[in-house]
This record gives sequence, structure tokens and C-alpha cells, in this order.
Amino acid sequence: MSIGLIIIGDEILSGKRSDKHLPKVIELLAARGLQLDWAEYIGDDRARITSTLERSFSGGDIVFCTGGIGATPDDHTRQCAGMALNLPLALHPTAKTMIQQRIASNPTPTGEPVNLESAENLHRLKMGEFPRGAEIIPNPYNQIPGFSISEHYFVPGFPVMAWPMLEWVLDTYYAHLFHQKPQAEKAVLVFDSMESTLTPMMEALEAQYPLVKVFSLPSVGDAQTRRHIELGVKGDPEQVDAAFTDMLAGLDGFKAEYIST
Repeated sequence: MSIGLIIIGDEILSGKRSDKHLPKVIELLAARGLQLDWAEYIGDDRARITSTLERSFSGGDIVFCTGGIGATPDDHTRQCAGMALNLPLALHPTAKTMIQQRIASNPTPTGEPVNLESAENLHRLKMGEFPRGAEIIPNPYNQIPGFSISEHYFVPGFPVMAWPMLEWVLDTYYAHLFHQKPQAEKAVLVFDSMESTLTPMMEALEAQYPLVKVFSLPSVGDAQTRRHIELGVKGDPEQVDAAFTDMLAGLDGFKAEYIST
């Protein structure tokens, strides 16, 4: 089962805010022996969000989705999730209770009792309208919940809320997947070589060691480092050791200059 991330928000695509979710999700997964397989950025466009979710719901992946679950005009994610699944939105009873408890915990400026039936507070309940059948994701920051359905997990765009909510999802639903596949990685910096020269060796290594991936990250260099390629192998620890030994022998055959990373 693959793991994906969908990051929603015009503010990310316009540059008004820099995305912090992608590196954090990679970090949260890595700490649990998991890895992210794909990620997408999309703006606040209902048609695009809906079509993206239709595709991801049909893919069978675990998908985390950040942003757009509020109740302002530019928040569309809840509605799009419902349309993608052909499900109506319904006020989740637990979400209603959580939202009302949050409202009641904030005193009014005049000190009068909170009116839960005011137009403003009734509008806030829209944040608890999820596709029918969805489950709650608790929000430890302000108690306004996210929701999950069909192994898709929808959280706010604010990192202070989203990140503990994503951790809760991982630890609650997917602990059985943690650290199932031991992984190892070994690499060297190869100086002043062409990737095209090294490609046949890389292909041969992957053919010989099917549990290993070979990676090649070229760099033009900078004031401190010459032009180089970070060349390495990652995957099953036993095969990584053998593949790395063969890789170094191949580099020696090319008389390549390299150092360990």
C-alpha cells in the first residue's frame, strides 16, 4: 500500500506561504519506518480538487490531505470529498459536540452566556459537516476535528494543528506497518564523471540485486565542492552491502575518483 500527500491551497501556489507539510510528513513517516510515495499540490479550485480526490480514492492508497476544511468561501475540501465519493455532507454528531464545546469555552466580550443558536455559531458547525460515514480525527490544538474516510485523512492547513493530527492517524491506524522493512543506504560522491558513463553499471546492479534501488544525484558543485554525482544504493540491508561492494568495484574499473558520504 502506497502513501500519498495532497496539499491544498492557493496560498502555497502563489508563494504567499511556503509549504512545510511535505518535509514534515516525510519526517513523520521515516521515524516509523515508512516512506512517502507521491505528493501533489493543488489550488482552491473545486473541480480540480474533486477530480484529484476521485482519482486518489480509486487508487487504494493511504492519503493525507491538508487544507481547505474550514467554513469560509475558499474552503472546498469537505464538499469535494463528498462529491468525489458521491456522498452527501452531514453534521457529524461528535464534531458538533466538539465544536460547541470549543465555542462555549470562549467567553463573550460582554460576559453574557454563549448563544449556541446564533447565526455565527450555527455557521461554525459547518466545520463538522463531513461526507456521510466519515470518522473524526481529533485536533489537540483547538478541538475542531478533521475527518477520515476510505483511508483518506483530512486535516487543516495549519501545521500546528495538522502535524499532531497526522501523527495520531499514523499511531492509531497504522502501527502494524511500522518498521516492517529494514532499510539501508550507502553512497559515495563521484567526481567529474558523466551519468551516461555510469548508467550501464547502475542498470546491472539493479538487475542483479532486485531488492535494491540505485540512485544518482548530480550536482554542478559550488565554491567548496567540485562537480560530482552522489551515487548510492538503498533497500534490503544484505543486498545493499553486496551491491555497494560491486558498485565500488565498478567505479574502480572506471578509474573514477570518489569519497564516502
